[in-house]
Amino acid sequence: MPTTYTALSAHEFTRIPVEAVFGAALLLVLPGRPRFWAALAAGLGLGVLTVLNLLDMGFNAFLGRGFNVVLDWVLLDDAESYLRDSFGEAGAVGAAVLAVALTVAVLALTALAVLRLSRLMGRHSHAATRTVLVLGTVWVLCAALGLEVAGTPVAARHAAALAQDRVDRVNATLKDEAAFAEEAGKDAFGDTPPERLLTDLRGKDVMITFIESYGRSAIEDPIMSPGVDATLEDKTRELEKAGFAARSGWLTSATYGGSSWLGHSTFLSGLWVDNQQRYRTVTAGDHLTLTKAFQRTGAWRTVGVMPGVQKGWPEASWYGLDHVYDSRDLGYRGPKFSWSTMPDQYALSAFERLEHGRKRDEPLMSEIILTSSHQPWAPIPRTVPWDEVGDGSVYRDIEKAGKDPADVFTDSTAVKAEYGKSIQYSVTSLIDYVVEYGNEDTVLVFLGDHQPLARVSGDHASRDVPCAIVAHDPEVLDRITDWGWSDGLRPDHDAPVWRMDEFRDRFLTAYGSTPGAP
Repeated sequence: MPTTYTALSAHEFTRIPVEAVFGAALLLVLPGRPRFWAALAAGLGLGVLTVLNLLDMGFNAFLGRGFNVVLDWVLLDDAESYLRDSFGEAGAVGAAVLAVALTVAVLALTALAVLRLSRLMGRHSHAATRTVLVLGTVWVLCAALGLEVAGTPVAARHAAALAQDRVDRVNATLKDEAAFAEEAGKDAFGDTPPERLLTDLRGKDVMITFIESYGRSAIEDPIMSPGVDATLEDKTRELEKAGFAARSGWLTSATYGGSSWLGHSTFLSGLWVDNQQRYRTVTAGDHLTLTKAFQRTGAWRTVGVMPGVQKGWPEASWYGLDHVYDSRDLGYRGPKFSWSTMPDQYALSAFERLEHGRKRDEPLMSEIILTSSHQPWAPIPRTVPWDEVGDGSVYRDIEKAGKDPADVFTDSTAVKAEYGKSIQYSVTSLIDYVVEYGNEDTVLVFLGDHQPLARVSGDHASRDVPCAIVAHDPEVLDRITDWGWSDGLRPDHDAPVWRMDEFRDRFLTAYGSTPGAP
């Protein structure tokens, strides 16, 4: 059984597995009771491998990687929460029940199948012995001659290779944990005095904004790009009319298809946080984040606007945020839009009301997570005049008139089109906010956290996401001239591509920070 659903085809099952030949030979030589236990163990083992293969299929389809048996069990709970938010309580419960039933059925049926086979072999030992000898001989000949069916070798050792791969991945995960803990303990800017951090941004209101699932595919895929590119070009012109300018480039995210917090922490910490164990390790330490660098100076008030956070979020102190507004603090009285608790325009309007628009004695640094472009990309909000946003009640009719997420998510063409529209909405909301409420001290850094899942971004898509810096003061963009980024909100195809963990140090250096202790 392959580990990706795209490779699932009939010729995958034309192989002769060497594990079956050796297993049958072992059952033939074992007496009654040991044969029973060996058959039961083999059947359960095959069942476990099958379940892990199914998990691999799901993870490869959504996250672009296989299932990690050490780290990824926690993500199953996130998947259930996503289904509940997107398709309702009944849909989530039904999916959970089906998953449990399928797991039990696979384990039971593979065990019963091997037990039945062992009993048949015991009753017909002579025929079974001849069959095993013939299959073994055929396997050796096919392996020696390299015979294939539709590109798949007839002589297979796939199950053993998969089992070995699982063991290797577990060992690699455990080794990586220790190595990353040592890496996270080192920080070129960790001991930099506050007066030597971000000296060239003093007095600026800085917004660091993540747009959910805003990936390179939105700009370059032939289905999504016409609308997204037109929006980026229109919004670049609107910024220029308002006195702003923008530069943009590409960053390679540490995650793909989901697990947005890995992208956020990679971008802000300057460390490659590509799994849950690394995330736990880095957030338990004191590695300097970009947001905490602003806080450490004492020259900025630092806040987070997190409409996707629906419960306690202890990582706020590690990020260096003086105050966090989560979904319960933003005063929203409108409907949810599938997973997204509120439209991006509302979240930005609440930010203006609660923080940015209030009289302050110090500049503001904000980390804002926009969620309207989160899958399943239906229904999608639409922008309204800023003075009509209110408490969000205006979105009730908009949500009712939107598309059903089940209809969109199961249609491979529609899901791409709606994803593109969601990116257009998020970008429009953000840039309209800057034009409406920004001033000469506004600096906006915004980027995608990761590419959308493979059904949208395409098989073997890159992990690149767009990143842009917008400012009214030309000196802000002059500081990054040597980056080689493109003018405007749309990065050129050949614009520089950096790993996302490189951004923190480049940004700190560009804006006057110097590494090390005094």
